Amino acid sequence: MDMSSTREVDFITPLCASDKPSCPELRDGDSYHVFISYSSCDSQWTESLISWLESPQCGLLTCYHSRDFVPGCDILENMTNCIQKSQKVLLVLSQDFVRSRWCLLEANMSLFRDCLERKPLVPVLLEPDITVPLHLCHITYLDAKDPEFHSKLLKVLCTPNHQMQGSRVVPYQPPSVYSGKALQPLSAVNEEGLHRWEAGVFSDQGVPEQLRLVLQNEERYIAAIRMVNSVSQTKVWLRSLSSRILFYFLGIAFLVSLGPMITYCIAGYDASAIIYFFPFVAFIFRLSLWHVDDDKYITHEMQKCTGEANVALSEEKILMGCQSRTKLYLVYVSLDGCKRMFIEMFQSALAEEMFQRALLSFSSGYACCLAKTHFPFDTTTSNGHLKDGVCFCQYVTQQLKKDKRS
Repeated sequence: MDMSSTREVDFITPLCASDKPSCPELRDGDSYHVFISYSSCDSQWTESLISWLESPQCGLLTCYHSRDFVPGCDILENMTNCIQKSQKVLLVLSQDFVRSRWCLLEANMSLFRDCLERKPLVPVLLEPDITVPLHLCHITYLDAKDPEFHSKLLKVLCTPNHQMQGSRVVPYQPPSVYSGKALQPLSAVNEEGLHRWEAGVFSDQGVPEQLRLVLQNEERYIAAIRMVNSVSQTKVWLRSLSSRILFYFLGIAFLVSLGPMITYCIAGYDASAIIYFFPFVAFIFRLSLWHVDDDKYITHEMQKCTGEANVALSEEKILMGCQSRTKLYLVYVSLDGCKRMFIEMFQSALAEEMFQRALLSFSSGYACCLAKTHFPFDTTTSNGHLKDGVCFCQYVTQQLKKDKRS
């Protein structure tokens, strides 16, 4: 979709008198009908929206930072005061918004009651295919491309807060609200120019903004990333082009040095001794084929490491998945119900161990399927512990059935 055409929408859309809802009265302490949070990259689109909302046909009082923040005042204090003085909070969601730390902080303040009372939140989806921040996933949003967007938005903004119980933001209650939600994927920092014998490396310098909201122990995340990065340090160094060339030359030199002995064996003086050269020849031959399965081998090693990382990350209700060398999928999901199922099923000291083994073997693939909302089996055949999704024990059961059939 052409984003330039989307952001230049003319919001001065006429409304019939009968269609125009009346503006809600500002109660004591309210100065604005709506506080609008947006990324500066979306200012053209948002300013058009604000002009329409403040026009005589709408008559709403809006608050936004470029005009209404007090100069010289701390930005956090400005944000707090403006949201407190507004009846509602409108978020203009775009990729730029999702990446913007201040925009996310504004959203977090309205959601988590750092210093605010409850405010109805009105997310507007400006672009398609946005990975909506985790803490906004459960809220119904308005689509800016909807032909009835203007009338729907005005109706919401003009509805008194006490009539919007269904739209109110609920307090943060993990994992019931967010369980099963996909987070922003992580891309390898060395993705550009990555050779086929190299593994992806992911940034371990701090925790992404989207995870700060849910992680209790950020060190677990850092340790998990370093575990995946260890593949590039310990598993693939022999597969580089320089290493292969070195092994080829060493192998040829070794064979040349053993030429007389090989000739002696072949001549029949000691034919049985030739078998001692087979492992070395097989190694050289296998080395020549390494380039064929580089991608498969490295991805498999990374999947093993993500499984190990998930043993710790699952305590944070985070799972990591890997299907390629350059991208990690992250999902927020509670495995508490699945863990109880393992304990009830095995009813022994081995139950905990069985659950850990399941995490090692299947959690990476499960996280990828959950992130992509696609599973390679019929998801309607049984009920699981995850609302509106496939739980981990369902996935493990299906994979074990598949392995048994094969």
